[in-house]
Amino acid sequence: MRLLERMRKDWFMIGIVLAIAGAKLEPSIGVNGGPLKPEITVSYIAVATIFFNSGLSLKTEELTSALVHLKLHLFIQIFTLAFFPATIWLFLQLLSITPINEWLLKGLQTVGCMPPPVSSAVILTKAVGGNEAAAIFNSAFGSFLGIVITPLLLLLFLGSSSSVPFTSIFSQLFMTVVVPLIIGQIVRRYIKDWLERKKPPFGAVSSSVLLMIIYTTFCDTFSNPNIDLDKFSLVLILVIIFSIQLSFMLLTFIFSTRNNSGFTPADTVAIIFCSTHKSLTLGIPMLKIVFAGHEHLSLISVPLLIYHPAQILLGSVLVPTIKSWMVSRQKGVKLTRPTV
Repeated sequence: MRLLERMRKDWFMIGIVLAIAGAKLEPSIGVNGGPLKPEITVSYIAVATIFFNSGLSLKTEELTSALVHLKLHLFIQIFTLAFFPATIWLFLQLLSITPINEWLLKGLQTVGCMPPPVSSAVILTKAVGGNEAAAIFNSAFGSFLGIVITPLLLLLFLGSSSSVPFTSIFSQLFMTVVVPLIIGQIVRRYIKDWLERKKPPFGAVSSSVLLMIIYTTFCDTFSNPNIDLDKFSLVLILVIIFSIQLSFMLLTFIFSTRNNSGFTPADTVAIIFCSTHKSLTLGIPMLKIVFAGHEHLSLISVPLLIYHPAQILLGSVLVPTIKSWMVSRQKGVKLTRPTV
């Protein structure tokens, strides 16, 4: 199962590269008004498909057991949707005086505004042996929160495309995100047994649709002669993203392992991954809606496209180290526990 998951991730990374390369070779296919008609197929059908698929796959009925750990959930959601974007905003005030491309810096801010992903944080928490129930709950709950909070954060920190009014953004979000998600959850209630038995490839479906969104986004970029992306900015953004991930993982580790934190080592594992991971599956469609028609949309999307594989790569590399720490801490707790 882990091998299949890894193969799917490798396939998706290759797909991103091919989608961007295809957009570079022939951008006219995926631009607005082109043969693919992305103003309809992407803005409405593709986005709605992703969230209907999310509604079908989210196992919300299994999350009730995790509801009682309120302190843990508050920590993760506040860190992810408040502390993370606010800290990135402060950091960008310093980076704004550097020669880094301003639209890539704005893209870093969008990364901070994103909710946690539904899959990667759960998979890595499970690989370490951490609190999987808490990871599932916070990934799912964070995704629901993100539907409302992420667009608000994006508008707060960055503003929207001047051609798309606030009410239009939220009406489109409601119709293409909220409604399909709810319908997916309703349908799931009636075919839950069939879904559990057949295990449809939800991840592959979302990934395929997401690649189409990425392709059309970069078609808009490469068809615009006014956009120029320098390699210096791209390399710096890559270094900054890895630095941000490591710093925030260390910060969540320090906060959650204090003597009076009340968190177990297994809780800390879930906190590290859920608090620092960001959703590409939910993020790209939201950017497509909030920044509809924006000529620099693809540049704004680049940091999120980098952050996604970076968080999986970094998390996978750190799994043995975090697992070793958790096991040693759990043994320490057992050894210090008084015998009756």
